[in-house]
Amino acid sequence: MNKGVGVLGAGAFGTAIAKIIAEKGIEVTLWSFEQDVADEINREHTNRYLPGVTLPETVRAVTDVKEAAEGREYIILSSPSLFILDTVKKITSVSNIMEGMSKIAVITKGFLDSDQGPQLLLDRIENYLPGFYKGNVVYISGPSHAEEVARGKITGLISACANPRMSILFRELLSGETVQVFSSLDVVGVQISAAVKNVVAIAFGLLDALKNISDRVGDNTESYLFAVGLNEIMKLGMAMGATHPETFTSLAAVGDLHVTCRSLYGRNRRFGAEIIDKKVLDQFKDIDDMIANIGKLGYLPEGIIAAKYAVRLAEKYGLKLPLIQSVYQMCNKDLNPLEVVKSLDPGFPADLQ
Repeated sequence: MNKGVGVLGAGAFGTAIAKIIAEKGIEVTLWSFEQDVADEINREHTNRYLPGVTLPETVRAVTDVKEAAEGREYIILSSPSLFILDTVKKITSVSNIMEGMSKIAVITKGFLDSDQGPQLLLDRIENYLPGFYKGNVVYISGPSHAEEVARGKITGLISACANPRMSILFRELLSGETVQVFSSLDVVGVQISAAVKNVVAIAFGLLDALKNISDRVGDNTESYLFAVGLNEIMKLGMAMGATHPETFTSLAAVGDLHVTCRSLYGRNRRFGAEIIDKKVLDQFKDIDDMIANIGKLGYLPEGIIAAKYAVRLAEKYGLKLPLIQSVYQMCNKDLNPLEVVKSLDPGFPADLQ
């Protein structure tokens, strides 16, 4: 079997992960859904989704997902949550996956729907893979904007798996001069943290816009929102079976939440600001219409999808998560964007222009 790595998804983060692996002298095959992106990677050693970054020549792009997975010792799934199951279904017939020879990890963040309601990514994905993979798929997360990972900024990641051996193998694969990877057995807590922090980041984006029209919003407000968001992440995680409370004070929750809410690279923060600054919600009927036509935004804020499913999970577990609920209601156009801040400050005026 080829000792190389297949990264399935040539977005910014998938490309950044491919780059740091390839810089260790490992051949990486990067699957792109788009032919022009694959051509650019192969000809120019760049990717428009990660501008200003030069990729090693050992990164090769293909548009056949089975070709990217065939014979690879390691496979990393990085398709957006809306499309990741389609990717998994296409590779289940690849011989090395059918025989359980490839080691698989997921770097996508979010939830997936099912007949039983919203599920964690690994639960849903493992149900489509051969039985060997149950409890053996690794989840990679942590505060890691693609733009900085690819440019060699010092970064910490979490490699979470029920099987510690698999966690360690991916830890070794991804660790390098500027990337430090830590193992975790708390697969549930790490996944919840990764998904729900994007919902909180949408609310942070609202604060960016509100700073320009209200003198009631400042650094204190952001810290208040951060604490509320982290608490709701922890409540949902523990209700769903997180095994280690310290997960929520680690890179997985505090770290990832902080970078997603604070960094200008964040798509969810950008979306939150554009709800007020550019009235981006006006072009959609409700949250389902927005998810179905997400391409109109020109980028993918995963927090929209996560908000929909997090609310359903909160109802299932009997939890009160007012911040998450209000972000969902806003995206569903049931709530004025300014009303979201009322989950923090009941006296906040909801009629600012």
